[in-house]
Amino acid sequence: MMATEQISPDQRSKRPRIAQNGRLMPALEADLAARYDVLPLWQSADPVAALQGAGAGVLALVTSAPVGASASLIAALPNLQLVASFGVGTEQIDLAALQQRGVPATYTPEVLDNCVADTAFGLLISVARGMPAADRFVRRGDWPQGRFGLATRVSGKRLGILGLGRIGQAIARRSSGFDMAVRYTNRQPRSDVPWRFEPSLLALADWADFLVVAAAGGPSSQGLVNAAVLKALGSSGFLINVARGSLVDEAALVQALQQGHIAGAGLDVFAHEPHVPPALLVLDNVVLLPHVASATHETRQAMADLVLANLQAHFEGRPLPTTIPGLD
Repeated sequence: MMATEQISPDQRSKRPRIAQNGRLMPALEADLAARYDVLPLWQSADPVAALQGAGAGVLALVTSAPVGASASLIAALPNLQLVASFGVGTEQIDLAALQQRGVPATYTPEVLDNCVADTAFGLLISVARGMPAADRFVRRGDWPQGRFGLATRVSGKRLGILGLGRIGQAIARRSSGFDMAVRYTNRQPRSDVPWRFEPSLLALADWADFLVVAAAGGPSSQGLVNAAVLKALGSSGFLINVARGSLVDEAALVQALQQGHIAGAGLDVFAHEPHVPPALLVLDNVVLLPHVASATHETRQAMADLVLANLQAHFEGRPLPTTIPGLD
Protein backbone atom coordinates (compact mmCIF):
# COMPACT_ATOMS: atom_id res chain seq x y z
CA MET A 1 0.00 0.00 0.00
CA MET A 2 1.31 3.44 -0.84
CA ALA A 3 2.09 5.47 2.27
CA THR A 4 0.08 8.65 2.61
CA GLU A 5 2.36 11.66 2.35
CA GLN A 6 2.32 14.43 4.93
CA ILE A 7 0.82 17.51 3.32
CA SER A 8 0.80 21.04 4.63
CA PRO A 9 -2.44 23.06 4.49
CA ASP A 10 -0.88 25.23 1.79
CA GLN A 11 0.01 22.21 -0.34
CA ARG A 12 -3.43 20.73 0.24
CA SER A 13 -5.17 23.86 -1.03
CA LYS A 14 -3.33 23.57 -4.36
CA ARG A 15 -4.59 20.06 -5.06
CA PRO A 16 -7.99 19.37 -6.65
CA ARG A 17 -10.63 18.70 -4.05
CA ILE A 18 -12.67 15.54 -4.47
CA ALA A 19 -15.41 13.93 -2.39
CA GLN A 20 -15.43 10.22 -1.55
CA ASN A 21 -18.89 8.70 -1.18
CA GLY A 22 -18.60 5.39 0.69
CA ARG A 23 -15.56 3.36 1.68
CA LEU A 24 -13.16 2.01 -0.93
CA MET A 25 -10.31 -0.48 -0.76
CA PRO A 26 -7.61 0.87 1.59
CA ALA A 27 -4.89 1.05 -1.06
CA LEU A 28 -7.13 3.15 -3.30
CA GLU A 29 -8.07 5.44 -0.42
CA ALA A 30 -4.37 5.93 0.32
CA ASP A 31 -3.64 6.75 -3.32
CA LEU A 32 -6.51 9.24 -3.45
CA ALA A 33 -5.31 10.92 -0.26
CA ALA A 34 -1.81 11.17 -1.69
CA ARG A 35 -3.01 12.90 -4.88
CA TYR A 36 -6.08 14.90 -3.92
CA ASP A 37 -7.71 16.87 -1.13
CA VAL A 38 -10.31 14.27 -0.17
CA LEU A 39 -13.59 15.12 1.55
CA PRO A 40 -14.65 11.80 3.21
CA LEU A 41 -18.44 11.83 2.90
CA TRP A 42 -18.57 8.30 4.29
CA GLN A 43 -17.73 9.69 7.72
CA SER A 44 -21.10 11.43 7.84
CA ALA A 45 -24.49 9.79 8.32
CA ASP A 46 -25.88 12.40 5.91
CA PRO A 47 -23.43 13.02 3.03
CA VAL A 48 -25.61 15.76 1.54
CA ALA A 49 -25.63 17.66 4.83
CA ALA A 50 -21.86 17.19 5.08
CA LEU A 51 -21.47 19.13 1.84
CA GLN A 52 -23.09 22.29 3.18
CA GLY A 53 -20.43 24.95 3.00
CA ALA A 54 -17.95 22.54 1.43
CA GLY A 55 -19.66 21.27 -1.72
CA ALA A 56 -18.72 24.27 -3.87
CA GLY A 57 -15.05 23.34 -3.68
CA VAL A 58 -15.52 19.76 -4.83
CA LEU A 59 -14.57 19.15 -8.46
CA ALA A 60 -14.94 15.37 -8.64
CA LEU A 61 -16.87 12.67 -6.82
CA VAL A 62 -15.43 9.19 -6.29
CA THR A 63 -17.93 6.47 -5.48
CA SER A 64 -18.60 2.76 -6.05
CA ALA A 65 -21.29 0.77 -7.83
CA PRO A 66 -23.20 -0.23 -4.66
CA VAL A 67 -23.12 3.31 -3.19
CA GLY A 68 -23.50 5.43 -6.33
CA ALA A 69 -24.53 9.07 -6.38
CA SER A 70 -28.08 10.32 -5.81
CA ALA A 71 -29.64 13.34 -7.48
CA SER A 72 -29.58 15.20 -4.15
CA LEU A 73 -25.87 14.50 -3.70
CA ILE A 74 -25.12 15.65 -7.23
CA ALA A 75 -27.17 18.81 -6.65
CA ALA A 76 -25.09 19.58 -3.56
CA LEU A 77 -21.97 19.74 -5.74
CA PRO A 78 -22.48 22.87 -7.89
CA ASN A 79 -19.01 22.77 -9.46
CA LEU A 80 -18.88 19.02 -10.05
CA GLN A 81 -16.85 18.12 -13.14
CA LEU A 82 -16.64 14.33 -12.93
CA VAL A 83 -18.00 11.23 -11.19
CA ALA A 84 -15.53 8.33 -11.02
CA SER A 85 -17.09 5.04 -9.94
CA PHE A 86 -15.33 1.89 -8.72
CA GLY A 87 -17.33 -0.89 -10.41
CA VAL A 88 -19.45 -1.50 -13.50
CA GLY A 89 -22.98 -1.14 -12.12
CA THR A 90 -24.56 2.25 -12.78
CA GLU A 91 -28.07 1.81 -11.36
CA GLN A 92 -27.20 3.64 -8.12
CA ILE A 93 -25.86 6.65 -10.03
CA ASP A 94 -28.46 9.19 -11.12
CA LEU A 95 -27.34 9.36 -14.73
CA ALA A 96 -30.21 11.66 -15.69
CA ALA A 97 -29.06 14.25 -13.17
CA LEU A 98 -25.51 14.08 -14.52
CA GLN A 99 -26.71 14.27 -18.12
CA GLN A 100 -28.77 17.35 -17.32
CA ARG A 101 -25.68 18.99 -15.87
CA GLY A 102 -23.38 17.79 -18.66
CA VAL A 103 -21.15 16.01 -16.14
CA PRO A 104 -19.33 12.90 -17.41
CA ALA A 105 -19.01 9.75 -15.34
CA THR A 106 -16.50 6.93 -15.51
CA TYR A 107 -16.55 3.30 -14.38
CA THR A 108 -14.28 0.25 -14.46
CA PRO A 109 -15.42 -2.13 -17.21
CA GLU A 110 -13.56 -5.04 -18.82
CA VAL A 111 -10.96 -5.53 -16.08
CA LEU A 112 -13.41 -7.59 -14.01
CA ASP A 113 -14.99 -9.63 -16.80
CA ASN A 114 -12.82 -12.72 -16.41
CA CYS A 115 -13.14 -12.98 -12.64
CA VAL A 116 -16.92 -12.64 -12.80
CA ALA A 117 -17.09 -15.27 -15.54
CA ASP A 118 -14.85 -17.55 -13.48
CA THR A 119 -17.20 -17.14 -10.53
CA ALA A 120 -20.23 -17.91 -12.69
CA PHE A 121 -18.71 -21.23 -13.72
CA GLY A 122 -17.56 -21.90 -10.17
CA LEU A 123 -21.14 -21.49 -8.97
CA LEU A 124 -22.48 -23.56 -11.86
CA ILE A 125 -20.19 -26.50 -11.14
CA SER A 126 -20.58 -26.20 -7.36
CA VAL A 127 -24.36 -26.32 -7.34
CA ALA A 128 -24.68 -28.96 -10.07
CA ARG A 129 -22.25 -31.32 -8.34
CA GLY A 130 -23.43 -30.39 -4.84
CA MET A 131 -19.91 -29.51 -3.75
CA PRO A 132 -20.71 -27.34 -0.70
CA ALA A 133 -23.22 -29.92 0.55
CA ALA A 134 -20.66 -32.69 -0.04
CA ASP A 135 -18.07 -30.69 1.90
CA ARG A 136 -20.48 -30.38 4.82
CA PHE A 137 -21.23 -34.11 4.52
CA VAL A 138 -17.55 -34.92 5.05
CA ARG A 139 -17.04 -32.37 7.83
CA ARG A 140 -20.04 -33.69 9.78
CA GLY A 141 -18.52 -37.15 9.77
CA ASP A 142 -21.38 -38.60 7.71
CA TRP A 143 -19.21 -40.41 5.16
CA PRO A 144 -18.56 -43.54 7.28
CA GLN A 145 -22.33 -44.00 7.56
CA GLY A 146 -22.98 -43.98 3.80
CA ARG A 147 -22.24 -42.51 0.41
CA PHE A 148 -23.10 -38.97 -0.65
CA GLY A 149 -25.95 -38.77 -3.17
CA LEU A 150 -25.63 -38.49 -6.93
CA ALA A 151 -25.32 -35.07 -8.58
CA THR A 152 -25.75 -33.54 -12.06
CA ARG A 153 -23.15 -33.60 -14.84
CA VAL A 154 -22.07 -30.26 -16.32
CA SER A 155 -20.25 -31.31 -19.51
CA GLY A 156 -22.34 -31.53 -22.63
CA LYS A 157 -25.30 -29.62 -21.17
CA ARG A 158 -27.18 -26.57 -22.50
CA LEU A 159 -26.15 -23.14 -21.26
CA GLY A 160 -28.52 -20.19 -21.58
CA ILE A 161 -27.17 -16.70 -20.90
CA LEU A 162 -29.33 -13.69 -20.06
CA GLY A 163 -27.30 -10.68 -21.19
CA LEU A 164 -24.47 -11.12 -23.68
CA GLY A 165 -22.28 -8.16 -22.87
CA ARG A 166 -18.59 -8.53 -22.10
CA ILE A 167 -19.20 -10.72 -19.04
CA GLY A 168 -21.82 -12.83 -20.80
CA GLN A 169 -19.44 -13.46 -23.68
CA ALA A 170 -16.65 -14.42 -21.27
CA ILE A 171 -19.02 -16.95 -19.68
CA ALA A 172 -19.98 -18.31 -23.10
CA ARG A 173 -16.33 -18.74 -24.09
CA ARG A 174 -15.64 -20.80 -20.96
CA SER A 175 -18.43 -23.19 -21.89
CA SER A 176 -16.39 -24.54 -24.80
CA GLY A 177 -14.17 -26.37 -22.34
CA PHE A 178 -17.25 -28.24 -21.14
CA ASP A 179 -18.62 -29.01 -24.62
CA MET A 180 -21.79 -27.09 -23.86
CA ALA A 181 -24.35 -25.81 -26.34
CA VAL A 182 -24.92 -22.07 -25.86
CA ARG A 183 -27.83 -19.78 -26.58
CA TYR A 184 -28.45 -16.28 -25.30
CA THR A 185 -31.05 -13.58 -25.03
CA ASN A 186 -30.26 -9.90 -25.15
CA ARG A 187 -31.90 -6.58 -25.92
CA GLN A 188 -30.72 -7.07 -29.49
CA PRO A 189 -29.04 -9.98 -31.29
CA ARG A 190 -25.30 -9.65 -31.79
CA SER A 191 -23.73 -10.12 -35.20
CA ASP A 192 -20.23 -10.62 -33.83
CA VAL A 193 -20.73 -13.85 -31.84
CA PRO A 194 -21.15 -17.50 -32.89
CA TRP A 195 -23.89 -18.37 -30.40
CA ARG A 196 -27.58 -18.58 -31.24
CA PHE A 197 -29.83 -15.69 -30.24
CA GLU A 198 -33.12 -16.55 -28.55
CA PRO A 199 -35.49 -13.55 -28.49
CA SER A 200 -37.65 -15.01 -25.71
CA LEU A 201 -36.32 -15.41 -22.16
CA LEU A 202 -39.07 -17.95 -21.50
CA ALA A 203 -38.00 -20.02 -24.50
CA LEU A 204 -34.36 -19.75 -23.45
CA ALA A 205 -35.17 -20.97 -19.94
CA ASP A 206 -37.24 -23.85 -21.34
CA TRP A 207 -34.29 -24.92 -23.52
CA ALA A 208 -31.48 -24.48 -20.99
CA ASP A 209 -30.13 -26.81 -18.35
CA PHE A 210 -28.32 -23.85 -16.77
CA LEU A 211 -29.57 -20.26 -17.00
CA VAL A 212 -26.89 -17.70 -16.14
CA VAL A 213 -27.93 -14.13 -15.37
CA ALA A 214 -25.32 -11.64 -16.63
CA ALA A 215 -27.46 -8.64 -17.64
CA ALA A 216 -27.27 -5.09 -16.34
CA GLY A 217 -29.40 -4.05 -13.38
CA GLY A 218 -31.79 -1.14 -13.17
CA PRO A 219 -35.53 -0.48 -13.48
CA SER A 220 -35.81 -1.92 -16.99
CA SER A 221 -34.56 -5.34 -15.88
CA GLN A 222 -36.28 -5.53 -12.48
CA GLY A 223 -37.64 -9.03 -11.85
CA LEU A 224 -36.93 -10.33 -15.36
CA VAL A 225 -36.41 -13.81 -13.97
CA ASN A 226 -39.88 -14.35 -12.54
CA ALA A 227 -41.99 -17.35 -11.56
CA ALA A 228 -42.85 -18.11 -15.18
CA VAL A 229 -39.18 -18.15 -16.22
CA LEU A 230 -38.29 -20.40 -13.29
CA LYS A 231 -41.14 -22.76 -14.16
CA ALA A 232 -39.85 -22.91 -17.74
CA LEU A 233 -36.32 -23.69 -16.46
CA GLY A 234 -37.86 -26.73 -14.83
CA SER A 235 -37.14 -29.25 -12.12
CA SER A 236 -33.79 -30.28 -13.64
CA GLY A 237 -32.63 -26.74 -14.37
CA PHE A 238 -30.25 -24.51 -12.42
CA LEU A 239 -30.19 -20.72 -12.07
CA ILE A 240 -26.89 -18.85 -11.70
CA ASN A 241 -26.85 -15.12 -10.90
CA VAL A 242 -23.65 -13.04 -11.01
CA ALA A 243 -25.33 -9.83 -12.16
CA ARG A 244 -27.68 -8.02 -9.76
CA GLY A 245 -30.18 -9.42 -7.28
CA SER A 246 -32.84 -7.12 -8.68
CA LEU A 247 -33.05 -9.13 -11.91
CA VAL A 248 -34.57 -12.11 -10.09
CA ASP A 249 -37.91 -12.23 -8.29
CA GLU A 250 -36.40 -13.46 -5.04
CA ALA A 251 -39.69 -14.61 -3.49
CA ALA A 252 -40.48 -16.63 -6.61
CA LEU A 253 -36.98 -18.11 -6.53
CA VAL A 254 -37.33 -19.20 -2.90
CA GLN A 255 -40.64 -20.85 -3.68
CA ALA A 256 -39.26 -22.58 -6.80
CA LEU A 257 -36.34 -24.00 -4.80
CA GLN A 258 -38.48 -25.10 -1.87
CA GLN A 259 -41.04 -26.81 -4.08
CA GLY A 260 -38.55 -28.40 -6.46
CA HIS A 261 -39.67 -26.38 -9.48
CA ILE A 262 -35.96 -25.91 -10.26
CA ALA A 263 -33.05 -28.14 -9.26
CA GLY A 264 -30.88 -25.50 -7.63
CA ALA A 265 -29.29 -22.06 -7.75
CA GLY A 266 -25.87 -20.47 -7.44
CA LEU A 267 -26.14 -16.88 -6.22
CA ASP A 268 -23.52 -14.18 -5.78
CA VAL A 269 -26.04 -11.33 -5.57
CA PHE A 270 -29.28 -10.67 -3.72
CA ALA A 271 -32.13 -8.19 -3.76
CA HIS A 272 -31.39 -6.58 -0.39
CA GLU A 273 -27.69 -7.09 0.22
CA PRO A 274 -26.17 -7.89 2.62
CA HIS A 275 -29.43 -9.45 3.82
CA VAL A 276 -30.21 -12.90 2.40
CA PRO A 277 -33.66 -14.50 2.73
CA PRO A 278 -33.48 -16.90 5.71
CA ALA A 279 -35.24 -19.57 3.65
CA LEU A 280 -32.22 -19.77 1.33
CA LEU A 281 -29.83 -20.41 4.21
CA VAL A 282 -31.28 -23.83 5.02
CA LEU A 283 -31.40 -25.21 1.48
CA ASP A 284 -28.70 -27.65 0.35
CA ASN A 285 -29.47 -27.05 -3.33
CA VAL A 286 -28.29 -23.42 -3.19
CA VAL A 287 -24.73 -22.08 -3.20
CA LEU A 288 -24.51 -18.61 -1.64
CA LEU A 289 -21.66 -16.12 -2.08
CA PRO A 290 -21.40 -12.61 -0.54
CA HIS A 291 -21.17 -10.63 -3.83
CA VAL A 292 -17.53 -11.54 -4.45
CA ALA A 293 -17.48 -12.30 -8.18
CA SER A 294 -14.86 -9.63 -8.91
CA ALA A 295 -13.16 -9.86 -5.51
CA THR A 296 -9.63 -10.90 -6.41
CA HIS A 297 -6.44 -9.01 -5.65
CA GLU A 298 -5.69 -8.66 -9.35
CA THR A 299 -9.10 -7.41 -10.43
CA ARG A 300 -9.64 -4.99 -7.58
CA GLN A 301 -6.21 -3.44 -8.18
CA ALA A 302 -7.01 -3.05 -11.87
CA MET A 303 -10.31 -1.39 -10.95
CA ALA A 304 -8.51 0.99 -8.57
CA ASP A 305 -5.97 1.81 -11.27
CA LEU A 306 -8.79 2.74 -13.65
CA VAL A 307 -10.39 5.07 -11.08
CA LEU A 308 -7.07 6.83 -10.63
CA ALA A 309 -6.43 6.93 -14.39
CA ASN A 310 -9.81 8.51 -15.05
CA LEU A 311 -9.29 11.18 -12.39
CA GLN A 312 -5.79 11.96 -13.60
CA ALA A 313 -6.91 12.21 -17.23
CA HIS A 314 -9.68 14.60 -16.28
CA PHE A 315 -7.51 16.95 -14.27
CA GLU A 316 -4.83 16.89 -16.97
CA GLY A 317 -7.36 17.69 -19.68
CA ARG A 318 -6.96 14.38 -21.52
CA PRO A 319 -9.70 12.05 -22.85
CA LEU A 320 -11.26 9.87 -20.18
CA PRO A 321 -10.29 6.17 -20.50
CA THR A 322 -13.66 4.63 -19.56
CA THR A 323 -16.73 6.86 -19.70
CA ILE A 324 -20.20 5.54 -18.98
CA PRO A 325 -22.02 5.45 -22.34
CA GLY A 326 -24.23 8.48 -22.90
CA LEU A 327 -22.29 10.69 -20.51
CA ASP A 328 -19.07 11.12 -22.47
